[in-house]
Amino acid sequence: MITISELKSGLIFGDNESGEYVYMPASEIGIDDPMCVYETTGQRSDVDLQEALRLIRVRALRQTKHPVLGNSSC
Repeated sequence: MITISELKSGLIFGDNESGEYVYMPASEIGIDDPMCVYETTGQRSDVDLQEALRLIRVRALRQTKHPVLGNSSC
């Protein structure tokens, strides 16, 4: 699936208006069972890859520029 490979390459998915972001931190890239980060309203939560994919689909998040990290988590 393209979204998995995009997350694993450091791309950030989100919605700048709602302040929601899902991404894989650079330290997790290449790990067998990586964790992702879900940010919303200034809070961060660790989520597994399947939950990150679910959030991207349910929230209809698209590739975006993070206000601090920019275009990539790497």
